[in-house]
Amino acid sequence: MRNLLPVALAIVCVASCQAQTAPKPPAKSEIKLILDQNVPQWLKKYDVPSVAIGYIENGEVAWTAVYGEQSPGVPANEKTLYNIASLTKPISAETILRLASEGKLSLDEPMFPYWVDPDVKDNPWSKLLTPRLCLSHQTGFKNWRYLTNDVLKFEWEPGTRTGYSGEGYEYVARFTEKKTGKSFVDLAQQYVFDPIGMKDTSYIARAWFAGRLAVPQGPKGEAEPKSHLAWSAADLVRTTIGDYSKFVVSVMHNERVSKELAAQRLIMTRNLATPDEEKKVCAEGKSDGPCTVSVGMGLGWEVLKHNDETILDHDGSDWGVHTLAFFIPKKQVGVVIFTNGDNGSKVIHEIVGLLYPDPVYLATL
Repeated sequence: MRNLLPVALAIVCVASCQAQTAPKPPAKSEIKLILDQNVPQWLKKYDVPSVAIGYIENGEVAWTAVYGEQSPGVPANEKTLYNIASLTKPISAETILRLASEGKLSLDEPMFPYWVDPDVKDNPWSKLLTPRLCLSHQTGFKNWRYLTNDVLKFEWEPGTRTGYSGEGYEYVARFTEKKTGKSFVDLAQQYVFDPIGMKDTSYIARAWFAGRLAVPQGPKGEAEPKSHLAWSAADLVRTTIGDYSKFVVSVMHNERVSKELAAQRLIMTRNLATPDEEKKVCAEGKSDGPCTVSVGMGLGWEVLKHNDETILDHDGSDWGVHTLAFFIPKKQVGVVIFTNGDNGSKVIHEIVGLLYPDPVYLATL
């Protein structure tokens, strides 16, 4: 994942610091022509096998496009399945928000009566953990337990600080399974994939994956590390560009989520921007009028605010994989980009430069 604070601040600036209205991309037909002319060159230039792009406009998927090869000699297409890395987290969060909206669980209930990880069972802080703290990265856990000698440990008291943690998502998924008596994979299918019509998305390997996977391309001479996870609430979901674009639209429209929780999704838990960072961003954005900037984690997404505009954003990064999704609820626009190359962030940089043309934003990619 990108460094949260400086990148998130810059994304906010991209959205609105340079002007009160965000830059507009070219017309649809012009975009497609420019993409057709340039994307193959960008893939070759940065040695990235393929890229899939989804553009959301007026609250619906306007178009999707796929370029390059999913594996050597095999063209990528609309059915190609990408590892979306940490873009898995918004899906997991959405599953839990929809369960909470039906009263199946509460975001603020203690999880310990149903689930306590054996590594922290003797730590009284384990009784402080709630679904909300997990979804908003306030657990006190490192990103992954391998960073603490393969033992889950609290680095600080839950709820007192923000720290990005995939372990927090694994924790709340285990709680959800114990609370409902159903596997998290099945719950995601029931509450998210089936209602949205995401027929080509899965947390676990499926027979229909055969011949459709975008093979990651990592650093030259380096072998892809083997995952020990059968599935993850924080990582490794496979999906198509069309399915995830539909997912973003569903989130944008707050489908199957209560008005109360939908409103809470737009609220950051704490502002991570210091006054000096806010001043720097506003200066770089050359804002002529009043400029206020804040950034922090919300429920499943990063929340970015500039004056009265809010952007929800998330990215993903695994070995040989880079992904990005962001949307502006107020304007009903958004972008989803998947790549399967170690230099995928450079291709994302080029594409965002076309779809959301702002030099400050591009500098953050």
